[in-house]
Amino acid sequence: MSLYRVVTRWWTLFALAASLSLLAAAHAFERFAGLSPCNLCLKQREVYWLAVAIALTASLWTLISRASRGTPRVAAFLLFIVFLTGAVTAGFHAGGEAGWWELPALCSGGGGSEINIERMAALALGTAEATPVVACDAVTWRFLGLSMAAWNTLIAAGLAVMSLLAAKRPKDARAPRG
Repeated sequence: MSLYRVVTRWWTLFALAASLSLLAAAHAFERFAGLSPCNLCLKQREVYWLAVAIALTASLWTLISRASRGTPRVAAFLLFIVFLTGAVTAGFHAGGEAGWWELPALCSGGGGSEINIERMAALALGTAEATPVVACDAVTWRFLGLSMAAWNTLIAAGLAVMSLLAAKRPKDARAPRG
């Protein structure tokens, strides 16, 4: 059986592994490299958490039901929609970083912490930790000339394409009834 057939047949397991890996990488950049996420970065992570929920549910269903035909196509199609949403969100973020369009006002910073009188008093007294404001149009990391949002656009688009291929896999990719 070819690698393509295996990947499309068991796509939800591969999508689960990819989503968890991307989330782990994002959290590692935040924790170990000190790169605080902006509001759009956090929205991009939400897409992968949704993909984890769909892929995990579909994979467990497949394993529990002992489905010999691989993961359900409807799950692969749902993953296509989720990853496509992630690609659009990341592309919007990358375009804003490049200055192609204006990002929403919420992206200029601030939206992360609740502002109330107690928090302001704690900040004034020095008993609360000040959280840095991260603007969405500030590129804090680049690799091969592309920002993290641009890389995320490419990765999410690739995952969307693979999800669509898995959803539309040919009948011969399924295991015979036995």
